[in-house]
Amino acid sequence: MLKKFYITLILLSVIGQTAIADNNYINDLRELFLNNKAIIMAVNLRTFNAKDTNKNGIIDEGEEKGTFLNAIERLDELKEEGINTLHVMPINPTGRFKALGTAGSVYSPSSLTELNPYLADPKSGMNIKNQARKFIEECHKRGIRVIVDLPSCGAYDMYLEQSDLFKKGKNQMPIVPTDWTDVRLFDTGTDGNLNQALYDLHVQYVDMVMDLGFDGIRADVATLKPYTFWKNLISYALSKDPNFLFLAEASDSWREPPSEYAVFTPYDKLLEAGFDGYYGSYFNIKDWDKGSQLINHVNFNKKLFEKYDFPKSVIGSFTTHDELSPILINGPKLSEMIIWLNTTLPVNSYYVDGFQTGAQYVYFWGNKKADKTYTDDDYYFVHRGKFDLFNFSARPQGQNQDINNNFIIANKYKKTFSQILSKGSFVPLSASNESIFAYARSYGDKTIVTIGNLDFKNAKQKVKITIPKMNNNHKLMVIKGSSGHCTLTRKKDKLTLEIPPGDIQVYLINDLSIQ
Repeated sequence: MLKKFYITLILLSVIGQTAIADNNYINDLRELFLNNKAIIMAVNLRTFNAKDTNKNGIIDEGEEKGTFLNAIERLDELKEEGINTLHVMPINPTGRFKALGTAGSVYSPSSLTELNPYLADPKSGMNIKNQARKFIEECHKRGIRVIVDLPSCGAYDMYLEQSDLFKKGKNQMPIVPTDWTDVRLFDTGTDGNLNQALYDLHVQYVDMVMDLGFDGIRADVATLKPYTFWKNLISYALSKDPNFLFLAEASDSWREPPSEYAVFTPYDKLLEAGFDGYYGSYFNIKDWDKGSQLINHVNFNKKLFEKYDFPKSVIGSFTTHDELSPILINGPKLSEMIIWLNTTLPVNSYYVDGFQTGAQYVYFWGNKKADKTYTDDDYYFVHRGKFDLFNFSARPQGQNQDINNNFIIANKYKKTFSQILSKGSFVPLSASNESIFAYARSYGDKTIVTIGNLDFKNAKQKVKITIPKMNNNHKLMVIKGSSGHCTLTRKKDKLTLEIPPGDIQVYLINDLSIQ
């Protein structure tokens, strides 16, 4: 019987390995990203599919927190919405001491080589690493790639355990960068003299997440580590998987470090070190009132990427977990504009969970005393209007069906017209009104034209748009029409529009090529 038992175990093992092999999953995330085909959703697994049964916005004792396994329930929903890549916010244990919020910020890790025990389903017979593997495997089955977040700093708990990893000030106390009071600054060393212990810890992190099956890393505040640190770490990862993606949270708007004690590696040096892409500064759309500001940033990135021997790209960072909900800035129209800009610009689409339904991220329980806490903070710390990173809160979602419809349709168009939108030229179009942006994406004999009004407050704006080579025989097929009453007339290569505040429109023109 014992011999038969062992034979059965061996057969089951072989069958399991065959099943994995038959899945035939190959990491193609870098190729997807470098061709601007990624449609990315950032998620916090702690809240992603949390079960708020009493509907009070908080996951109370006895309610089900978000886990690796219950996250699987939402994957078909994301696939139907067009998401092909997840950015999973940090999955490490969070600090308890000097913490913010009742669960601690996911960007305040107490360890880089362990997984957050609260992401495990206690009812499962699998250990937490196998639960994580199962989640990633289920993503891959649905054609969803998975990026994991590498935190930039460490929790105070981590400092107490491994103080040699942290920078000390003149008083020999660890450094609090800017107002990030729940984390302490790593001592990375310098390009000529890296902190080997910290670097080795990051190698262990890479080994762990690659072993779990992740397809890439998003490096939180990547500017805080030296060029050589990243160059060596990226080279190490690519030696194990040449298709492993590295995305830098960095912006051309960032000019200085968050602390006088911090290293600062600017965005262009990070790209030189091997990062495949960065955030850019599209989040500045909230401050732009001229169409030229958007066009100039696109052209800036085009010119920037020409400097490098290897392809680079950027995400449409119009809305991130650091930004206010677009609805609180300029209403649902800004959300719709962000959706279609992500779709038609030469960028990888990027969103935060809840955006697709118009979530406002306004928490009525925010900053109130909690009945129970898992940290030394007794209050529900929140950034009003921003994605919750600090508590066991409910799944983020709104009720705006128009935003959700636009989201689904736009993501389908990004796939349908992938040749034009990934390989096509980007051509700014002449607009007679400075509040209006207009551009064309052209490939082969098809051209997509996008027109938008950055004036969200005043009356309709009248504008004339020139589309080179267009004549009266060309038909404009509406991809995304006006969300308000818009008049449009055309004559040869000119369109004349009265476009409502904050409106965006997208058209397809067949048999027209613009270079």
